[in-house]
Amino acid sequence: MEKMSRVTTALGSNSITGRTMFCHLDAPANAISVCRDATQVVVAGRNIFKIYAIEEEQFVEKLNLRVGRKPSLNFSCADVMWHQMEENLLATAATNGAVVTWNLGKPSRNKQDQLFTEHKRTVNKVCFHPTEVYMLLSGSQDGFMKCFDLRKKESVNTFSGQSESVRDVQFSMKDYFTFAASFENGNVQLWDIRRPDRYERMFTAHTGPVFCCDWHPDDRGWLATGGRDKMVKVWDMTTNRAKEVYCVQTIASVARVKWRPERKFHLATCSMMVDHNIYVWDIRRPFIPFATFEEHKDVTTGIVWRHQHDPHYLLSGSKDSTLYQHMFKDATRPVDKANPEGLCFGLMGDLAFAVNESLISSDASRKPYPGGDRRYPFFSFKKPNPTEQFAHVSSALSVFETDLDSNRMDWFVKTAQLYLLSGKPFTELCDHNAKVARELKRPQVSTTWTMLRIMFSDPATGPNHNLSKLGSLPLMNSFSMKEMGPEGRLERCKGESRQENIHLEPGNSHISNNNEENEETEGSDGATEYMFGDAELDDDDLYTMEHDNQTVAEEQVYTLPPEAFQLRHEIIDNPSAPEHLQQDKADSPHVSGNEAEVTCLTPIESFSLISISQPLYSPHLHGSFFCPIVREMLNHYAEQGDVQMAVSVLIVLGERIRKEIDDLTQEHWYMSYIDLLQRFELWNVSNEVIKLSTCSAITCLNQTSTTLHINCSNCKRPMSNKGWICDRCRQCASACAVCHHVVKGLFVWCQGCSHGGHLEHIMTWLKNNSHCPAGCGHLCEYT
Repeated sequence: MEKMSRVTTALGSNSITGRTMFCHLDAPANAISVCRDATQVVVAGRNIFKIYAIEEEQFVEKLNLRVGRKPSLNFSCADVMWHQMEENLLATAATNGAVVTWNLGKPSRNKQDQLFTEHKRTVNKVCFHPTEVYMLLSGSQDGFMKCFDLRKKESVNTFSGQSESVRDVQFSMKDYFTFAASFENGNVQLWDIRRPDRYERMFTAHTGPVFCCDWHPDDRGWLATGGRDKMVKVWDMTTNRAKEVYCVQTIASVARVKWRPERKFHLATCSMMVDHNIYVWDIRRPFIPFATFEEHKDVTTGIVWRHQHDPHYLLSGSKDSTLYQHMFKDATRPVDKANPEGLCFGLMGDLAFAVNESLISSDASRKPYPGGDRRYPFFSFKKPNPTEQFAHVSSALSVFETDLDSNRMDWFVKTAQLYLLSGKPFTELCDHNAKVARELKRPQVSTTWTMLRIMFSDPATGPNHNLSKLGSLPLMNSFSMKEMGPEGRLERCKGESRQENIHLEPGNSHISNNNEENEETEGSDGATEYMFGDAELDDDDLYTMEHDNQTVAEEQVYTLPPEAFQLRHEIIDNPSAPEHLQQDKADSPHVSGNEAEVTCLTPIESFSLISISQPLYSPHLHGSFFCPIVREMLNHYAEQGDVQMAVSVLIVLGERIRKEIDDLTQEHWYMSYIDLLQRFELWNVSNEVIKLSTCSAITCLNQTSTTLHINCSNCKRPMSNKGWICDRCRQCASACAVCHHVVKGLFVWCQGCSHGGHLEHIMTWLKNNSHCPAGCGHLCEYT
């Protein structure tokens, strides 16, 4: 207040002077309104109803309209309006559903003039006609709007918006008979006061309740609306269909919107929650406010320009129990603090960088982006407009391109479409996803899925488990006893140098599998090598090894080298060979009796067979053993930017890994992945991820802001119950307007007249007719 200067505005014979000032109120204010000559302001709230004089230095209380020992609910105001033609006439909207008019010219203390109690719920808004003294309009929570003639004791017209709640009503400044109404279902309706049976036009303005609307004081066709979706939209109502011409994105729900006098493109807004500031926007520059008033410490509930021809003074009331007069010269200008640099990555990995031209002009090696490239159709270059009051800051745009082939995101889209996240057993999901990654030439991701299947699958189930494969394979390769003669035995006993174990490769085997009858001594080097951890064998080769060996044996007979296994140590004691081996050798049809006597196994061979056949480790580890490794793996993928892999593994593993990662990290991954999916318009995949999410904050995303309002096609009233029988008229609301039978399947209806029926019947009807089949006269459209 100390720093404020005075401003004088010439308004014909009158002049407005003052400064930024405030006064403390007795209670929080819900609404304010100013008189025609801009010398007084009325403040109304749940526990306050006073008139203050606006003097040059301060606010001065003039009149307290709450009189009586026990004020009734009629004094509890949700809105107030001062008539702009009759200086002694006020109207208030009460929270008990009453509409009250007040005559300040009455000599008594109680200034209440008329009381209308036709609304059944809270009245949200009252509005006087700008040129008609006795016409008052109200909008209520009960879904009705009523037009009152103050010379009569009841309403003259009732307008049904066929919605739950009317949040705002405003008479047009230029069209005598037209008023606009905003609704909680996101619609805006235009009515003619001469036709209370049906609105002239209706359109959906916001995704959520529309809290406020305001007609432009100079441009006949412009209507500004604000809603819960944090947007302010300007509509051109002069066309056949409402056309959105400007849109401003704010940071909170918009509670009030008021056009600035004498400034065609300026409007003021305040928020319903979170944000306490008042913003003045230039709708041609919607990304940063033109001016900001930051004096209030709580939510601003009412704003009004002091005079309809003065753009320099703004009055506001707040829940912090203060009344402020803001002088425009004292407003904060956010554009003065804005950083003229910007940085953004494109979907294809390109980097766009905007910087002040004064900084880039000194660097001759950098060339600004010229624009016009088809690769970047979203870049627009605004030409300077000398009529704008913004500070002119010019930035140069540079684009750092990447190789298209190396940074294409086709793999992301195909992976999202082809991945299976549920509906099949865990092993099949892993195998399918590994196959998808392998086909998209992402070997690391494919290997990760394979390792996850091995880590967390049950070895006792499923045909594709490595451990079960090993159990079905012989432990050692088969060999012929004919090659193990006395010479070989003696050479082994001498302890000469031994050669290394032979690595098995397809097509290069030193094995003969002809002796299938010799089951006790048949084995598989492949299994032994796999158990020792040899990486040369492919996973699928374990299945085909035996078949391949038989094929090779048929082509050419190979013999097992005499030193297949290197001795661990020299064995001195020579006990007899195991009895079952001796019996098998003697009974073998491939060995004669004499050969059987001299080719029995020595203790060295017996020891080798027994030692190699032993299991070298536990056949299975519990899945929780691998959780720390999987957690590190998921963090690695997320840090590399591949949240798709992180989220997919989270969903497929489910409870196996969910407790290992904190909820905030999971939510961050999910939100990042869902954002990417929606950027690529993969709506179905995004919805599936939300449904399968293991994070409670994500599963509710597709269950919020989804409201279906159903009206009865007979009585036009909203249906409150869950069935299809209207609880008011007791009629079936789902009867087809064409065949008059109950619709038990897909039902389509017109949002304008609420009539509908079977999809096929309505489509057939509208091919040849433009009017509603129910005979209501509405021009229905099917798109």
